[in-house]
Amino acid sequence: MSEKAIVLLSGGLDSSTVLAVARSRGFELYALSFSYGQKHDFELAAARKIALAFGVLEHRVLTLPPDLFGDSSLVGGAAVPKDRDPLAHAGIPSTYVPARNTIFLSYALAWAEHLEAADLFIGVSSVDFSGYPDCRPEFIGAFETLANAATRVGTELGRHITVHAPLMHLSKKETIELGVSLGVDYGLTHTCYDPVAADGAACGRCDACILRRRGFEAAGVPDPTRYA
Repeated sequence: MSEKAIVLLSGGLDSSTVLAVARSRGFELYALSFSYGQKHDFELAAARKIALAFGVLEHRVLTLPPDLFGDSSLVGGAAVPKDRDPLAHAGIPSTYVPARNTIFLSYALAWAEHLEAADLFIGVSSVDFSGYPDCRPEFIGAFETLANAATRVGTELGRHITVHAPLMHLSKKETIELGVSLGVDYGLTHTCYDPVAADGAACGRCDACILRRRGFEAAGVPDPTRYA
């Protein structure tokens, strides 16, 4: 019988690629998404389509208090930064969502305990998003240590809980190449931080859009994104 894995699925390019990686490794797939006060719900709609396309056994969408992450421009009133080089920006950007990955992984860990699963997957990258402290190897290692010390699975059952971050050291180009090799339909994914409200078309100007567009160009893969 296959092992079970909890995959954090935002509906974006990275998390969809990670879902494909988990499937390629033979795991039974359980996907977890969050509604946490985002400025739009196009990503969650994409997550539902992707979960269906990958034959996920169960896909849960959890709702968190909308004011929990109010300091981020992804959920608050501040404007999303645009028309800049994301990789040249120093410091932690306003699009950082405080403690988001810590909270998301904690919910994934709780569900894993219920399923007696020992594998969590997350689509973080320290190459393209090194400004985010919870997308770095140090964070992933620290959470894995916590998970094994704080759970029945990791203590009483004696299993090692692993937090898989298969994109950690990949560029966007390499992530796209990996996803294409695993059959990811990137036309189903949504990445833009500030899409057109009417139809979800990507702005093409936020950090996420710029990195996504560069990745497809570098990989020599047609970009299926609908840009405004």
